[in-house]
Amino acid sequence: MSGVLHRRALLLAPSAAAVLGGIALLALDERQQRVPTVWRPDAPGKLVGHKLPAFALPGLPGEPGFTSTDVAATGRMGLINFFASWCTPCRLESPVLLRLQRQGLTIWGIDYRDKPDAAVNFLRLVDDPYHRVGCDLTGQIGRSFDLQGVPESFLVDRGGIVRWHWAGGLSEDGARRYLDPELSGGA
Repeated sequence: MSGVLHRRALLLAPSAAAVLGGIALLALDERQQRVPTVWRPDAPGKLVGHKLPAFALPGLPGEPGFTSTDVAATGRMGLINFFASWCTPCRLESPVLLRLQRQGLTIWGIDYRDKPDAAVNFLRLVDDPYHRVGCDLTGQIGRSFDLQGVPESFLVDRGGIVRWHWAGGLSEDGARRYLDPELSGGA
């Protein structure tokens, strides 16, 4: 009789180990879900507090491009927004950028690693919020901004210093909570 129990225990051992392992994984997963994330899209990037990188960009077909000097020369705060026609979050943030533009913020667009004709079509589909658009065909300017992807936005003060950085699509809630206070500070 003890031999039969011993064989049954040996047969059930792998199943019991699998069940216990599954319970342990569920407990670990639940614990990880309670740990707050430390990354925020408005977390300061490496450029915040530093002078805007020097650049010169060609414009879209038939349009002038712009330079870092142009951004600083306005004497006002401005927002540099990297976007691409193939980027869904770029399309979703367009109404937020349009609101900011209508409230008087100068928004400079950088079409990132995109075909200029595709960018022109994209801007026809969304209400174009940009003062000017420059083309970063190779991604070189994006690298100087330490760009992680598109969209990303950089708030530049009157002196050409980057004051704020947002990685990802800018939602209305994100703009009101994180960007609007920066704008009212009027650096």
